[in-house]
Amino acid sequence: MTATVRLTEALIARPSVTPVDEGCQTLMADRLRAIGFDCQTLVFGPAEAPVTNLWAIKRGSGHASGAPTLVFAGHTDVVPTGPLDQWSSPPFVPTYRDGLLYGRGAADMKTSLAAMVVASEEFVAAHPKHAGSIAFLITSDEEGPSVDGTVKVCEWLQQQGERLDACIVGEPTSVKQVGDMIKNGRRGSLSGKLKVKGVQGHIAYPHLAQNPIHVAAPALAELTTIVWDHGNDHFPPTSWQMSNIHAGTGANNVIPGELVIDFNFRFSTESTPESLQARLEDVLRKHGLGFDIAWTVGGRPFLTRRGPLVDAMADSIREVTGIETELSTTGGTSDGRFIAQICPQVVEFGPCNASIHKLDEHVAVADIEPLKNIYRQTLVRLLA
Repeated sequence: MTATVRLTEALIARPSVTPVDEGCQTLMADRLRAIGFDCQTLVFGPAEAPVTNLWAIKRGSGHASGAPTLVFAGHTDVVPTGPLDQWSSPPFVPTYRDGLLYGRGAADMKTSLAAMVVASEEFVAAHPKHAGSIAFLITSDEEGPSVDGTVKVCEWLQQQGERLDACIVGEPTSVKQVGDMIKNGRRGSLSGKLKVKGVQGHIAYPHLAQNPIHVAAPALAELTTIVWDHGNDHFPPTSWQMSNIHAGTGANNVIPGELVIDFNFRFSTESTPESLQARLEDVLRKHGLGFDIAWTVGGRPFLTRRGPLVDAMADSIREVTGIETELSTTGGTSDGRFIAQICPQVVEFGPCNASIHKLDEHVAVADIEPLKNIYRQTLVRLLA
């Protein structure tokens, strides 16, 4: 039973469902203070549901001369368990079966957090006079609204004049075996709530009403066929998808007065929120719709090209596992989108993601030490 496995167990055992941290960050901070980190707890959000965040930093001997700061970032919160009776073992009781460690958060992302802490402990012990600085940016709001977590800490760091040079977010990025994929960027996310206006009326007298479903249908059909962009070497083409659609009073003899549609763009660096908004609204106007849209920019795309951080991680993966890692920007959003606004190099790397957010979430025990070793060797390459 290694130090990384023991810490992973201790974190899984804490039922830290968003936005509750349940003491996970205190457990991490105690370990980090013991090796010289300055730790600060930052609480944001409403009093009835505060979000706990941890900023911890150990400044290297070369800090004053501009030696780099490498940040480990992640989240202690987990998604709800779902039906407890459908789990093979209690979700907050770390359990082993067939070489797998089960528990909510095992893959997303408490194993990564434990590996980051232990990697830092081992690195500091071996390199007590390291030149670069190590930092941790940990939130309990990544799986929820993401408004009082990492984004607020980044704003606070800017106010403090803190400089970040590189960041590893511990999201589960591996596909078939640990180390086979690094996320070196993410698409942007732009959501909208569209309300199409009609005139409510009796379904037997359609000439006295205006059915918003009928008038919107041609515009919606056109929107599903638009090529928003062609993507590029790093990003797939921008996509547009409707996620919810609702109209009606529940009665089958009433023409509805309004149609409400939720939709989302996942967009590449070939498009901007402003260009996508304008193009979509032009289609609606062309079809003569009366409408309102509430827009939400969930995050802008970011990309970290080959350079010191990507190369250090790829070399460390090769050294530890023998794998030539793949760089990818696929998948959903993460808190990397906020950190990328203040940090020039941001990547995501963690264990296999096949079981995340599922019943019986798990991580392969055999992947835990290699993950820690990859984090540690990246520290060596960048900060020793």
